Amino acid sequence: QVQLVESGGGLVQVGGSLRLSCSASGRAFRTYAMGWFRQGPGKDREFVAGITWSRDYTNVADSVKGRFTISRDNANVYLQMNNLMPEDTAVYYCALAEGYSDLVSPSGYDYWGRGTQVTVSS
Repeated sequence: QVQLVESGGGLVQVGGSLRLSCSASGRAFRTYAMGWFRQGPGKDREFVAGITWSRDYTNVADSVKGRFTISRDNANVYLQMNNLMPEDTAVYYCALAEGYSDLVSPSGYDYWGRGTQVTVSS
């Protein structure tokens, strides 16, 4: 089994920044891509950003483009979030795809973390 653990969430004021981290561990696994999703109160889970492992191709949702940046190293993926707004309040989930993924569809990911809460206060 593969475990994903998110960290870095918290309470921040409007305009502030947070950096989320996700660490993958467990049995030997292949990583095609990792991504970040979020689910706000009363909302569906939505794609935030994704990155492929072989060529570092990234895709960032329009709602956060220019404010959020996804990056990675060997076994971790990061989400730098700047200029946070109240609508960014959500539980943020990390996900890992062993096979091909379009990065955007949740069904393309094989493993999920438990999430980390991000709250932006106005």
